Amino acid sequence: MDSALGQAGERRIGWAARAMPVLTAIGARFAAERPLEGLRIAACLHVTAETAVLMGTLRAGGAEIALAASNPLSTQDDVAAALGEYGVTVHARAGVDRETYYRHIHQALDIAPEIVLDDGCDLVNILHTERTELLDGVRGGCEETTTGVIRLRQMTAEQALRFPVVAVNDTRTKRMFDNRYGTGQSTVDGIMRATNTLLAGKTVVVAGFGYCGRGVAERARGLGARVVVTEIDPVKALDASLQGYDVRSMAAAAPEGDVFVTVTGNRDVIRGEHLAVMKDGAILANAGHFDIEIDVRALDGLAQAVHHGVRPNTDEYVLADGRRLLLLAEGRLVNLTAAEGHPAAVMDMSFSAQALVVAWLARDPVRPPGVYDVPEELDVEVARLKLAAAGIEVDELTGEQERYLRSWRAGS
Repeated sequence: MDSALGQAGERRIGWAARAMPVLTAIGARFAAERPLEGLRIAACLHVTAETAVLMGTLRAGGAEIALAASNPLSTQDDVAAALGEYGVTVHARAGVDRETYYRHIHQALDIAPEIVLDDGCDLVNILHTERTELLDGVRGGCEETTTGVIRLRQMTAEQALRFPVVAVNDTRTKRMFDNRYGTGQSTVDGIMRATNTLLAGKTVVVAGFGYCGRGVAERARGLGARVVVTEIDPVKALDASLQGYDVRSMAAAAPEGDVFVTVTGNRDVIRGEHLAVMKDGAILANAGHFDIEIDVRALDGLAQAVHHGVRPNTDEYVLADGRRLLLLAEGRLVNLTAAEGHPAAVMDMSFSAQALVVAWLARDPVRPPGVYDVPEELDVEVARLKLAAAGIEVDELTGEQERYLRSWRAGS
């Protein structure tokens, strides 16, 4: 390990751990109980300081871990260097090409995992397409993102998924805290770091009004932007409209937007016909998982010149008529590439749920293949631990209230 780099990573991890009291408490419990003793885990996650705290928690429980990056532009090299001190084998380096990215996932799978942790379903996909010899040894897994859960549900519908996977993304705490508040703040943070633009008075187009999209919309509106929402779901579009957002198609929004943020989990949300009518200086950012929401190939095809790095994580595409479009983070996750991702206090809850689910899978792994919800009691436990760490008290039901809720006989 590069000692200076590793020491910098340890400081970064220590800073994150200060804001992660729930995961720290679970780590102390795991160290005493050792519920993961000898368990082999392969993980494909963003290699950040917050992830390092999760890795330390799982190691405290007795697990053997191999970690690959779920996004080559989000890897913090100092954290990767420091993780060796936790006894975690890391296959990740910032800025690697696509071939190396997938090679790292294969190297993580060489551990012959019993449990897998995924962020986007790439690791699970490779298990089912290229490393099928390992499938019989996998007890189960966790998926962290909306994009990954979409892919897993499709695998289940086609009867292709070979082991149970828990959709950590779909817990109430994850959707509310991580997707809405975490994505909202960190996405705006990434856009402002990359461009130093003033959002007040700008028209910000948010594609997708799920939990992540509404978080971005709320934060942009809070900074004084006029927010336009695009959607394919009529119910979500109606919700956005009733919250006061201007709801339009992308074709109608494209000529008006100053900043575009895709948050859908789908591909080609911003296409060539949209790019062709955007105003000079329009900013393009993606907060969905993969770099396919903005059609970067179409952008390349329209450009007469490309100026890379006009600012950190900002590339300028000059079109034939002289208009300039600014692509942030190469179309990858702007919040993890141009900024530092979610605040540690947010990841405290998401990663606490991951840790508890891993212990749950290790304790009782015999389930048919499919996508499973996190047990309600684990989600509630994470919320209670977070409230306790914040010194917040909540009411409890009285005996009479519990009896009332269990009975259908009591009238008004």
